[in-house]
Formats: sequence, structure tokens, C-alpha cells
Amino acid sequence: MLFTRRQIVALLIPLILEQILSGIMGIADTMMVTGVGESAISAVALVDSINTLVLNLLSALAAGGVIVCAQYLGRHETENANTAARQVLLVSVGVGLVLAVFCLVFRSQLLHLIFGSAEPIVLEQAEDYFLYTALSYPFLALQQTSAAIFRSDGHATQPMVVVACSDVFDICANAVMIYGMSMGVVGASLSTLIARVISSFVLMGMLRSRKLNISIRDYRKIRPNRAMIGMVLKVGIPTGVENSMFQLGKLVVQSTVSTLGTAAMAAQAMTQMLDLVAVMPGQAIGIGLLTVAGQCMGAHRVDEAKHYTKVFCGVSEVSVIVMSAVVCALTPLITRVSGMSAESSQLTLQLIILISIVKCLIWVLAFTMPYGMRAAGDVQFSATVAAVSMWVFRVGGGLLLCRVFHFNLIGVWIAWFADWAFRMVIYIWRYRSGKWQEKVVIR
Repeated sequence: MLFTRRQIVALLIPLILEQILSGIMGIADTMMVTGVGESAISAVALVDSINTLVLNLLSALAAGGVIVCAQYLGRHETENANTAARQVLLVSVGVGLVLAVFCLVFRSQLLHLIFGSAEPIVLEQAEDYFLYTALSYPFLALQQTSAAIFRSDGHATQPMVVVACSDVFDICANAVMIYGMSMGVVGASLSTLIARVISSFVLMGMLRSRKLNISIRDYRKIRPNRAMIGMVLKVGIPTGVENSMFQLGKLVVQSTVSTLGTAAMAAQAMTQMLDLVAVMPGQAIGIGLLTVAGQCMGAHRVDEAKHYTKVFCGVSEVSVIVMSAVVCALTPLITRVSGMSAESSQLTLQLIILISIVKCLIWVLAFTMPYGMRAAGDVQFSATVAAVSMWVFRVGGGLLLCRVFHFNLIGVWIAWFADWAFRMVIYIWRYRSGKWQEKVVIR
């Protein structure tokens, strides 16, 4: 086998810990903002819908780099892996800068276009929050890409430590700026900006080490390499489209949620946060599978890639069950401590219980298993399935259930469950067909 059990554990544990810690810090961040009022948590939820869209796009570019770098490393072509890493960094930062400028210039128009039916106080706070988070996009690009490069070589501990320290700093800065300096949502966004700046530069400094298989130095000498950029974008763009469609659909649904009132918006924001925490270990395992299956495919060990996909799915299922149980148990405490209203708290708990039951049945096969196929370069199929499923079930079904049949917030999640189920069925068929094994990333 290309990877020993010890190597797998050394890769997955830091990834899982990083994701769980980020989730915990996200909850703490949200709870701090709720101290300013439900309008504040609603404002942050609206902007974070856009922020997550940007994060998914940048993460997709980084994932494209992971696939290419991992396959080169599987072939023992270290120099090509280094070249690919430099090109990913160049493209990712460029995209981050363009997105930052666009969102800074049109932030008011974007918010009013997507969430125009929200209350004026919510939109006003959302504009303030959006300003500093948009400024952080180039540094988020650096952070995501640097961490992905480490992971492509099987090194997950270094980015885990840096991101953990960044999260702790963010929370401490939040406490000072929100409560000590009474800066409200501005304090929350400003602390995020500072944390991302620091973590991105620390990770870039660590990537200079000559002890790594992939080491990035002499940044001024990095020049565009058309062939390598094309190879990275070939797998990065479909993944970016898939992730962006996923989040764009959430934005459309969020615009519907914004018409249901502040209590429903607050419940949806907290529910999405808790749901994200429950699946974070599963997402981390999927990220680890990109590295492992990618190196196996690069070394032409297809049977091992299939074996590791099954093993990682089993581990992911265990993590989803455990985390769902923990989240269900802690939800009443979290909503009470965060100061949510009784209506929002009750709705959040109902949603979390329902989501946890469904998630344990279908989430892994819908979201973790495709990582193994993406590592082989089967990204266009995955992007197409995600786009169709998103617009038909999540968006179309959600709008139908909420606006026509008046299911309110429950209808949103029923539509999401249909989206998960459709993906699961299609991906199982694709995996069993073996067509994903025929894709070629590196020629």
C-alpha cells in the first residue's frame, strides 16, 4: 500500500482537529455577535453567505492544486509539483484580489440585490461587516492555498497549528473589539481580517523550508506557466463551479429566508453554523482523501485509490454520527447562552434534530465519497451533478415548499435533503461504473 496506517492517521487527525476547532470558534464568534442583538446575527449570516461563496471558490482552486501536486508527487516528479504549487498560488491570489475589489466597490448593491427584503437595520450592519471581510479575501486566498500545498504532501499538522492559533486570536480580538471597544459587527469583521493577514504570512513563511518536498521561495520570480495553469484550472474550475453553485443556491434560498422574519433568519443562521460543525470532520476526511487518492492515481494504483475511498467513507460516517449526537445535545445550551429568543431557539433545535437524522443516513455518500473520484480528475461530472441537483431540488424545491406550500423554514431543509439524496444515488452509480478511473489529469 502506498500509505501506511500511521501516515493516514497523521494526516487525518490534524485535519479533523482543525475543522472541529474552526467550527467551535465559529460558534463562539456567532455567540459573541448575538450579544449585539438578533439583527447583528442576521446581518452576519447574510454577509457570510457571500463570504462562503468566495471561500468555496478559493478552496476549489486550492483543491485543484492539491490534485495536481499530489499526482505529481505520486509519480515522484517533485519539480513539477513545485511548479504547480507556484501557479496555484499565483492564480488564487489574483482571483482573491479581483473578488475583493469587486465586493468593495459594489457591496451595497450586492446586499440590496440579494437581500433587499431584509430589515433596514440588518442591511446597514451587513454593509459594515462586509467591508472588512471583503478586504480579507486576498489573504484568505494565501491561507487556503498555502494550507492546501502542505496537505498535498501529507503534512497537515503545520496548517492545523497555524489556523488554530489564528482562530484563537480571532476570538480574543472579537472579545476586545465587540465588548471592550463596543465596535459591534465591525469589530467582528476587523478581527477576522487581522487574523487572516497574520496566518497567511506565517504559512507562506513556513512554505519556504527546504525540508519540504514542495517549497515556495523567490516569489518575485514566479511567472505564469500557461500549461501548468491550464492543468490546474482543468480540475479547479469545475470544482469551483460546483462549490460556487452550491453556495449561490444557498444565497437564493437565503433571500427567501430573509422574508420569513428576523427570528427565522436567526434560527437559520445558527442552524447552518451547527450543521457545519457536525460535518466538519467529514469534510476534513474528504480533504485528506484528495491527497491520498490523488497520489495513488498518480502512481497508477487504482485499486488502492478505491480501497482508501471506502475506508475514508467509513471513518467519515462514524464522525458524522458522533458529531451529530454531540451537536444535538449541545444545541439547547448554545442557543440559551447566545441569547436567542425562545422562538428562534425552539426552531433551531427542531431543525438540528431533523437534520442530524437525515445526515447520518445519506450525507457521507453524497459528499465524502466524491472526493475520491475528484482526486482521479473526475471533476466535470461532479460539477454537473451538483449544479443540476442544486437548482432543481435545493433552490426550486425550496422556493416551491416555502412560497407556494408555506412550509416556512422546514421546507428549506426538506428541499436540501432531496438534494443530498439525489447526489448520493448518482455518485454511487458513478463509482460503481468505474468511469471515473478513466480520467487523466497529468499527461
